[in-house]
Amino acid sequence: MEPRGRKISIIGAGAVGTAIAYSALIRGVARQVALMDVNAEKVAAEVLDLSHGLEFVPRAAVTGGPDPSVCAGSDVILFTAGAKQKPGQSRLELAEATIALTRTALPPIVEAAPDAIVVMVTNPVDVVTYAALKFTGLPRTRLFGSGTVLDSSRLRFLLSEHCGVSVQNVHAYIAGEHGDSEVPLWSSATIGGVPLLDWEPLPGREPLSAAARESIHAEVVGTAYRIIQGKGATNYAIGLAAARIAEAVLADEHRVLPVSTLLDEPVHGIADVCLSLPTVVDADGAGRRLPVSMSADELAALRASATTLQDLQRRFGL
Repeated sequence: MEPRGRKISIIGAGAVGTAIAYSALIRGVARQVALMDVNAEKVAAEVLDLSHGLEFVPRAAVTGGPDPSVCAGSDVILFTAGAKQKPGQSRLELAEATIALTRTALPPIVEAAPDAIVVMVTNPVDVVTYAALKFTGLPRTRLFGSGTVLDSSRLRFLLSEHCGVSVQNVHAYIAGEHGDSEVPLWSSATIGGVPLLDWEPLPGREPLSAAARESIHAEVVGTAYRIIQGKGATNYAIGLAAARIAEAVLADEHRVLPVSTLLDEPVHGIADVCLSLPTVVDADGAGRRLPVSMSADELAALRASATTLQDLQRRFGL
């Protein structure tokens, strides 16, 4: 007896895909969770393992298999399939193999679930999202990338640790590439409504100086490499982040998230590239981008980040 209702499908039953499935079940994001992976034995085992825990989560069903038909009826598809990032390897170095996989794997999945919102999670997510839009013909609102949702969460965590406040009271975004050229938007960040650049340290805490901000930014950029070096992959936090994006779509939340969308019209003089800016996410997908104020340095860095991604697009004939 399978419950009817909202369905998400996750493409790829590796560390990230299964973390998304687990997070979605724990949060009660969907009534149906489907896993698709070309490794039939692996996906069957993951479905069985997750199913054995259904007693302890909000009512749901878990299905899976190697064929796109398992995605039929999906409201949201989360695409995690791709080459695995190796220690010391840049996200952008993953591009060629993952783009080739996306070209062949994604169109049949979209055909099986033509009404789904598609969220690209696999890295390098911005370039892969741009390629996926080309391969599927979907509009930018219905196919977008997880972008810097995770990076922004890392930034907020590090700021909360430095300043001694709850992470839920920190509001700050990373924009641009999900990768080495990403841009922290310090000038629009706040802690409990106080502009970050005006923050006075709590007793016993260090000031949030320019040097401290630079150190925090470096930690946000480099932390994934450190995690991959230590355990082989990042999975728990991106699993939670991707499940949260799916939840924003399924619950029609109109939630502001820094997802990666196609700039089909110029924004800050940037166009024809997928990158992250704070965006309203609801049942229709990725909607309006918010006109976040930026300093001159932040805007210059955002344009440089866009150039990095556009160069890669050209390199792969996109």
